[in-house]
Amino acid sequence: MNAPVGEALDAARAEAQDDHRALKVRIGRLSEDSIDLILREARSHYAWTDQPVADELLHEMFEIMIAGATSMNTLPARIVWVRSAEGKERLAKSLKPANLAKMAGAPVTAIVAHDLKFWTHLPELFPHEDRRHFFEGKDTHIAETAYRNGTLQGAYLMIAARALGLDVGAMSGFSNQVVDEEFFAGTSLKSNFPLNIGYADEAALFQKLPRFSFDQVCDFA
Repeated sequence: MNAPVGEALDAARAEAQDDHRALKVRIGRLSEDSIDLILREARSHYAWTDQPVADELLHEMFEIMIAGATSMNTLPARIVWVRSAEGKERLAKSLKPANLAKMAGAPVTAIVAHDLKFWTHLPELFPHEDRRHFFEGKDTHIAETAYRNGTLQGAYLMIAARALGLDVGAMSGFSNQVVDEEFFAGTSLKSNFPLNIGYADEAALFQKLPRFSFDQVCDFA
């Protein structure tokens, strides 16, 4: 562990606080258009144009995603970018028939996974103190923490893609077991969900489905 201590720690914290205050002054909130783009008017897509997704965009998406919050900065998500014919054939083995065309037409499908050995990286990611003892030998806690925070990171990835002008379509009709056998056999990684990424063919869209109102699903305590 190589965390600042004493006066250096105080200075680092003061700088972080000042930086955040400056950010909130510079950007009080996102524009209505920005909110529409990433969530409010965003859509899940099923068909794609043949426009490729550049490597630079994948790197930029990752840099946005990795900045998102996870508990104790665990960052358990791991991504496999599937875009080769061989990779798509392997992923196709896991998909239900209705999802085959969705994946085949997408320039990239990200397999969002999580690493059950995430906690071994805590000395680097959470250098203030060694917290590996919170996880060592506690398989249920490891699995729950990896899944919860890896899912958060998958959502960050979707928002990042939309923020960069890309379209996304997450899929549920697949077998995690088959994905793990094809891509993660012999490793500590477990798949969460596949996410198609590209530039959508809007001709496949239908009307946006209903959403709950605040009063239907929210309460105060």
